[in-house]
Amino acid sequence: MAKAMDTPASLTIRPAEAADIPAITKIYAHAVLHGTASYELDAPDEAEMLSRFETILAGGHPYLVATRGDEILGYAYAGAFRARRAYRYMVEDAIYIHPEAHRQGIGRRLLEALIQESERRGFRQMVAVIGDGSRHVASVGLHAALGFRNAGTITASGFKFGRWLDTVWMQKELGEGGSTLPDRDPGLPAS
Repeated sequence: MAKAMDTPASLTIRPAEAADIPAITKIYAHAVLHGTASYELDAPDEAEMLSRFETILAGGHPYLVATRGDEILGYAYAGAFRARRAYRYMVEDAIYIHPEAHRQGIGRRLLEALIQESERRGFRQMVAVIGDGSRHVASVGLHAALGFRNAGTITASGFKFGRWLDTVWMQKELGEGGSTLPDRDPGLPAS
């Protein structure tokens, strides 16, 4: 990956495809092995990442990539918050950026697109579960800038790299949020 990046205008956000999984796997592996945003200790392989990707799509949830030319610079998805059916209107976001593409506005562009697509699909709430959130001020700041409110902190919830990690929870209403009753199950665009 080139160190110098093009202008944000050259960035494309599009739906992820199975062919993107090798690049997505590498981005996530770096986050797992070198960071504390994910509480996984071992990086999953491509087969596992493909399985996760297919599960997210099968649930009617959005999965996006940010590209510049043929290069994938980051990805984001909104997955099911919990398996119980009453949670079906709430999604949990995840955003991972290539380590050489941080601080270029890519995460913001991905999250904006993810929010828009989640609203379009009928989801009403989005939650961010930010690993090591007391230290990931950029992620907390990004979510706050896009209208997420702090929903609490779980202290010492993870243990990685020899230290305890706090988890920050943030929440954003999507569309009409909880102000109206839903007219359809979420996950698929209205016809």
